[in-house]
Parts: sequence; C-alpha cells; structure tokens
Amino acid sequence: MKTLAPTHIVFNGVAGSLQGDGQLTAKVGENVLIIHAQSNRQSYPHLIGGHGDYVWERGGFNNPPKLDLETWEIAAGSAGASIHTIRQPGTYVYLSHNLIEAFLYDAKAILVAEGEWNNDLMQELGGS
Repeated sequence: MKTLAPTHIVFNGVAGSLQGDGQLTAKVGENVLIIHAQSNRQSYPHLIGGHGDYVWERGGFNNPPKLDLETWEIAAGSAGASIHTIRQPGTYVYLSHNLIEAFLYDAKAILVAEGEWNNDLMQELGGS
C-alpha cells in the first residue's frame, strides 16, 4: 500500500473472474447493466465494441442518465452504472481507459454476445 501500486485489480472480488469460464454472455437485443465501484482512484470505463447507452456516473438513478458515451468517469470512492444494448454479436471487452490497469493488472471483463449480424448497422466483411 505504501507504493500506491496494487498487486491486482479485481472484478466481483476475484482477479480474472469475468474472463474465461466466468465471462459474461448476452444475446443481440439484450440490455446489459454494469455496476462499477471504485475505492481509491478514479476510473474511466469503456466497453470496447460498444458504448454506454445510459450512464449514471455517480450512481444516482433519480438523476437523468447521460446518453451514448464511449467512456465516462467513476470518481474515487464512488460507484456508477451503465446500460449497454447489445447490437451485434461478438466479443466485447469492458475495461478502464487507464490502460495500464487493464493490461498490467489484467483488469478487464469479457462479454460474448450471440445473435445475427446486422449489416444495416455495420457491414461485415469476409477475409480473403
């Protein structure tokens, strides 16, 4: 603690808990609610491949949410919530844009979404 450098950063109280066998799953069209709490320092959540359709940075559900955010701030000692509508199948990664934490401490969650690809949103290109 004296160096202010953690040994690990966890999701649901366990390092790597939302990866591998513990990864999150969803289907295209479903809404995913993520609650994000920070104890010691601020965090900048982002869902790679998606965005926060509705975001409550301070967790106050009586307040109107911010809409369509790519990333947002969760203050130290605070909690927030975000709702993500899954629009395409694929693998999504939830992490903080403090990328040092995401990669050095493996602080990320994996969400795998199943369903039909919607070319009206984005054209899927085949490999050669």
